[in-house]
Amino acid sequence: MMVGGRPLFVLFGSSIVQFSFSNGGWGAALADIYARKADILLRGYIGWNSRRALQVIDQVFPKDSPVQPSLVIVYFGGNDSVAAHSSGLGPHVPLEEYIDNMRKIAEHLKSLSEKTRVIFLSCPPLNEETLRKSTSTVLSEIVRTNETCRLYSEACVSLCKEMDLKVVDLWNAMQKREDWAMACFTDGLHLSEEGSKIVVEEILRILKEAEWDPCLHWKAMPTEFGEDSPYDLVSSSGQSTVNPSDWTFHRRIQWD
Repeated sequence: MMVGGRPLFVLFGSSIVQFSFSNGGWGAALADIYARKADILLRGYIGWNSRRALQVIDQVFPKDSPVQPSLVIVYFGGNDSVAAHSSGLGPHVPLEEYIDNMRKIAEHLKSLSEKTRVIFLSCPPLNEETLRKSTSTVLSEIVRTNETCRLYSEACVSLCKEMDLKVVDLWNAMQKREDWAMACFTDGLHLSEEGSKIVVEEILRILKEAEWDPCLHWKAMPTEFGEDSPYDLVSSSGQSTVNPSDWTFHRRIQWD
């Protein structure tokens, strides 16, 4: 469960995960929040659907690994929900198969260890108009709609309830913001810094409320090498030092 004493958190998914360290992304925010508390490992694959995820699940998360993750955050669904292409090629996965694939992913992750926790992210909404304008001309027509995103999101949420898994309902969480369609995306599909803030808030809420032992919320976790030291910064009195291990003044957002 530990890498050099720290718990391991793995982010696994498609481009929403791969890009999560770009443009003020949610993965980068988690890495900052969990600095000196947990290692954040990125396993994101642009364009992937749940079928491709299943093809590599044993390689990304081998059951015989001496170190198993304490937390896995999973996102697939946006590409699965793309309309089927007439050629039979492309990322579309029928809804029932998507549900079955996500169930198999969850079962595999839960089998890694008794202490491996799992959070699924459901399919977020999208800005259809902006997305149409930003889609590359090197690609065949890609049909994505907010309605299919809703269907795949609801399927993910329902599966998580059935399997007693934690889930972030991104489709509804983002639309609580009035200007979500313009503020939450870089291109109508991928998350902007504002969209990523919502993801971070929802993940931290789950981690704070979950009755997991040990608790994986950042405020409840020990800080690596956080003990006082005579080599720390000297206080204004000149008689002692000040331990800066848990300072968070550098963050524009003081996360709860």
